[in-house]
Amino acid sequence: MAHAHKTLTSPKPPAEVFAYLADFSNAAEWDPGIPAARRLDDGPLGVGNRVELDAAFFGRTITLIYETTLYEAPRRFIVRGENSTIVSVDEITVEANGEGSLITYDAVLTLKGPLKIFDPALSLGFGKVADKAIAGLTKTLSA
Repeated sequence: MAHAHKTLTSPKPPAEVFAYLADFSNAAEWDPGIPAARRLDDGPLGVGNRVELDAAFFGRTITLIYETTLYEAPRRFIVRGENSTIVSVDEITVEANGEGSLITYDAVLTLKGPLKIFDPALSLGFGKVADKAIAGLTKTLSA
């Protein structure tokens, strides 16, 4: 299992930040490790929304299908991504911080099946991946 827990601030109001982040297909705009992301539905944001996300992962691209499993607008949501080898659970919380926002991003990656023995190696590389994603998110939410 690999875990990243990061916080960042944005001058943008919480409702705007939440709406942007809760549409998880926007991840391709701020995460340099995500070359493409597509919504698989066209309904309003909420539980059950699905996104197909391509992730650059240790030198190769993998595709995960993410689904929103918890949606508490405008404060918190959880998305769960999965393919045949990995599960990713991301929890994003947005709070007021003066006139802007405080964002907490918590992500857990777990390998599946026989690949679980490589979880320690996954942990070693995931910190750098998460740092790059948070740097991209900080830049995007500051613009």
